[in-house]
Amino acid sequence: MAITQAIANSFKKELLEGEHNFKSSGGDKFKIALYTSSATLNSATTAFTATGEVSNTGQYTSGGGALTNSGTSITAGVARADFADRSFTGVTLTARGALIYNTSATVTNAAVCALDFGADKTATAGVFTIQFPAATSTAAILRISG
Repeated sequence: MAITQAIANSFKKELLEGEHNFKSSGGDKFKIALYTSSATLNSATTAFTATGEVSNTGQYTSGGGALTNSGTSITAGVARADFADRSFTGVTLTARGALIYNTSATVTNAAVCALDFGADKTATAGVFTIQFPAATSTAAILRISG
């Protein structure tokens, strides 16, 4: 089992079909769930699954937590979406990756992308923070160019 960072193939199709709205005001609701190294997440992931998810602890409960959508922008022909960093407090957990998914889509809990942290990341009776990259045309978590 492995986590491979990737945009979900189903998301690419659903995006062209108008299933996902990234407007910061009035757009869809997105969540992020954390996973252990026993999870399998990759481009073939189509929806949230509890299989391999970290256990409930502190502020973290099954399904993860809501993301604050920072909206969309475009520069030099690269469109991008961004989220505010997300923290879970009072947790003791080890996570290898995460799944961003859309709770508003017609497809129930539709996968957007799998994130691989590169190694296990741990918090012990503390705060676990997912820090998103800068919303630039070369670093934003979701980018469309071409």
